[in-house]
Amino acid sequence: MTGITTVPPPSAAPRRRIGLTAMVLAMVLALGACASDAGPKQTGGTLIGAAMGGLAGATFGRGAGRHVAIGVGTLLGAYLGSEVGKSLDRSDRIHAARSARDTLEYEPAGTTGTWVNPDNGHSGTLTPRRTFESRSGAYCRDYETTVTIDGRTQSATGTACRRGDGRWVMMNG
Repeated sequence: MTGITTVPPPSAAPRRRIGLTAMVLAMVLALGACASDAGPKQTGGTLIGAAMGGLAGATFGRGAGRHVAIGVGTLLGAYLGSEVGKSLDRSDRIHAARSARDTLEYEPAGTTGTWVNPDNGHSGTLTPRRTFESRSGAYCRDYETTVTIDGRTQSATGTACRRGDGRWVMMNG
């Protein structure tokens, strides 16, 4: 039987690695799908956290437990990264809300209130255009607003009404 060589059966190890990679990617995608209102910072934080967590799991895991360590590290990293990204988006909203509240409460029509997040440079404006009393007796103001993120500005218009407790509520926009 010369000229005939036997080929050993394929190893299961490469298939396990491919299966693990597919499983980790599926978990990351599933986490991303759960956060339907995630902003770009939150999504980026999730992906970076997942990658770093997976690498940490691969570094510290040994033997058969290595796959579990990679999976747990990926999930934990994705969660922590998402929370960091979400808090940054929340910081922008806090700056905008403070400025809007003060502008709607104290500034005359035509006066523009501004906000800037010093941590990332995002900014915005709110300009009340008209003040009126609604049918229910609430004080309302039509407004124009802009938000600038990474050099791109978007604008919108809306109406805010003052509740009995003094809070301004955006009615539309």
